[in-house]
Amino acid sequence: YQPSLTYRTGPFASGGIPLANGFADYFNMLNERDGGVGGTKIVVEECETGYNAQKGVECYESTKGKGALSYNPYSTGITLQLIPKAPIDKIPVLSMGYGLSAAAVGEKFPWTFNYPASYWSQMSSILKHIDAEGGLKGKKIGFVYLDAGYGKEPIPLLEELAPKLGFTWVGFPVGVKEMQNQSAQWLNVRKERPDYIIMWGWGAMNATAVKEAAKIKYPLDKFIGNWWAGSHADMRAVGEDGKGYKAANFSGVGRDFPALQDVMKHVVDAGKSQVESKELVGDVLYNRGLFNAVLIAEGIRAAQANTGKKVITGEDLRKGFETFDLSEARLKEIGLEGFTAPIKASCADHEGAGSVFIMQWDGKDWGKLSDPIAPMTDVVRPLLEKAADDYLKDKPSWQTQSCS
Repeated sequence: YQPSLTYRTGPFASGGIPLANGFADYFNMLNERDGGVGGTKIVVEECETGYNAQKGVECYESTKGKGALSYNPYSTGITLQLIPKAPIDKIPVLSMGYGLSAAAVGEKFPWTFNYPASYWSQMSSILKHIDAEGGLKGKKIGFVYLDAGYGKEPIPLLEELAPKLGFTWVGFPVGVKEMQNQSAQWLNVRKERPDYIIMWGWGAMNATAVKEAAKIKYPLDKFIGNWWAGSHADMRAVGEDGKGYKAANFSGVGRDFPALQDVMKHVVDAGKSQVESKELVGDVLYNRGLFNAVLIAEGIRAAQANTGKKVITGEDLRKGFETFDLSEARLKEIGLEGFTAPIKASCADHEGAGSVFIMQWDGKDWGKLSDPIAPMTDVVRPLLEKAADDYLKDKPSWQTQSCS
């Protein structure tokens, strides 16, 4: 039983819908093609959160007793609420590429995972891309971010790295009610004249920001969104005006992968998907939701191998999340060769410190611009460990684990 916390409604539905569809369709494909994972079918049940933290907790409480294997909140706000519940209920939280960056420290957060990389690792990879283009030293970086837990999450890393790497940064917060009216923020951008802009945006905020940047003639090839600010849903609304805009990504684009072809055959063409049009299969966020399901399926397989059981528990899956090996050979075996950088799970590293690549909008579609960019692990990991210690300071009874 795998709950799916969705937001097909609300201000971020344009992102929530393809994530939910890709997630459900991959499990449906495994059920139809293989009879599930290791011979056990996966039951996916959606619970609508509207991207609201309180509703997310209500969904969690109403579904956890049904034998839930894991939770994937697709919201940093909901993730922060579920992290303390996970060790009590023995159900792991997989906040794939989002949530609390410090949860990457497996010794301190045994029940939370953020494969393939934390927000802090992603930010460091984006900064490496900027550094490779023309150097970071002496540069001013603008940071446009959703004024919520999600958008603020990488700020501590910027504060730490700016003096070390010789750049300055200035923030431009965008409130949820301002997402489609950012004229004030972009007036400030024009005044500050940053050399580059990095964006931590979501939903309608993204398209509005790119349009505003184009309006003030900000060079879009110096404007880089994170992996939640670079979807087809965002940029189709912008079209040619967004040509040159960049974004980070960690999962393949398009459906030219055998696994995606099997999804088309067994699920979409068979009328068993909620996707509105088959043309949307392969979009950035559809594939991101699909990849989330891949990680769970690989965790299940590892747990089945670890325990010898066909039907596992959330506690079993937690160990599976620490032992799976999504190598290049395994990616090829499951029909996703070249889809993502390999991830080797471990007890100590709950993010995998996965590489990201930069893609660029050509006016009609996303094209891959860079090779995979590994994060600054030597810099980021000590900061994550410190943040983990800070999180636990006022939690004397918190459960930790030893990773030898």
